[in-house]
Amino acid sequence: MTDEVRVRFAPSPTGYLHLGSARTALFNWLYARYTGGKFILRVEDTDKERSKNGFLNEILEDLKWLGLDWDEGPFFQSERLDIYRTQAEEILNKKLAYKEGNAIIYKVKKGKTIKINDLVHKEIKFNTDEIKDQVLIKSDGSPAYNFACVVDDSEMGITHIIRGDDHISNTPKQILFYEAMGLKPPTFAHMPLMMGKDGAKLSKRHGCVAVFEYKEQGFLPEALVNYLLLLGWTPKSEKEIISLKDAAREFDIKDIGSVQARFDIDKLRWINAEYIMSKSPEEILKLLDSRLSKAGYAEKALDKAYILKVIKLYKTRFKTLDEFIPLTECFFKDDYKIDEKAYKKQIDREESKKYLKIFNEKLKPLDEFKAKALEDACRASAEELGIKAAKLIHPTRVAISGRTEGAGLFDMMELLGKGKTIERIEKVLK
Repeated sequence: MTDEVRVRFAPSPTGYLHLGSARTALFNWLYARYTGGKFILRVEDTDKERSKNGFLNEILEDLKWLGLDWDEGPFFQSERLDIYRTQAEEILNKKLAYKEGNAIIYKVKKGKTIKINDLVHKEIKFNTDEIKDQVLIKSDGSPAYNFACVVDDSEMGITHIIRGDDHISNTPKQILFYEAMGLKPPTFAHMPLMMGKDGAKLSKRHGCVAVFEYKEQGFLPEALVNYLLLLGWTPKSEKEIISLKDAAREFDIKDIGSVQARFDIDKLRWINAEYIMSKSPEEILKLLDSRLSKAGYAEKALDKAYILKVIKLYKTRFKTLDEFIPLTECFFKDDYKIDEKAYKKQIDREESKKYLKIFNEKLKPLDEFKAKALEDACRASAEELGIKAAKLIHPTRVAISGRTEGAGLFDMMELLGKGKTIERIEKVLK
């Protein structure tokens, strides 16, 4: 055996990559990078009926998207069936197991205490009186989950098994198999599971649970990874924004907390917004490219400089890439959606229309349609009318964008230009 740390992530291609599994993969990857060890990818695909290539491809794609590269693999359990069978036969020959039809079953000796020195939970004890005889090979010839794991982990030289608390009950069974094969068990570290905000196990009722769903919604991989690594681990600097590279320099599995972590979508959205804000408009444009095309904007051959100005104006205002299109719709099309409630409250009254009309007339003679000049015109109109500037700002915003929130009104007007701004105000006045 070598002193090199070897860890593994072993997804099953029976579904998409769950956030909890992504976190497990992340912590294994970080520990391998921190120790200068190896991160091995193994695919547990012995469930022929439920394993699908589509799921496997998405899992591999998601791991790459998150920045989690592997040093060895992927290895497939479905290609190793003979190895499991041979090992089970050896245990059978040692009289430690018995046959039941075509199945091979390990006989658990009672009255024995199994101790685990878990890196997260410290010492955990089990009594074999509470463990029933364990299947090694099922009657259909496929290996039982716990047995296949032990054979693979021992053959692949896995030194540390880092996984969720839900596997604690599997550990004593696996240790019995290591002993039956005359092998030293690896070091175990069981992480508390990721829970929903309400303290229940993270599930679909809390929202999206698969990595690809967050990708589709416009979360950035570096933001998702950043948030997942904060669920159970705190950087020495205690900074909440930390790159994968920086985390790998200081991540030790012994620093994982033993308290369950709660997934908070609002915190993830905040972190995502921080990463969006840190990017240049050009970088954001690349990320938005497919969304702009999908919205049909690419067909309009929009001026790149104009789009970059819109991005610059709004980059502190959208928390996911998906939010950009509806938020900035008014800059790309004239048939933008107008919020009915906002229209009724801000424009659909005689007084509001009167004020708006007066402000609009002030705009027409302006030679310089710049934010400062527009603000001056607004303040002057408000003063003449003896009203607060807000009584002009709110209806104007709804008129030119259809929304009650957005960037600074005068910056928006400058970007839209004089013709469009006046035209839109006149349209709502009609």
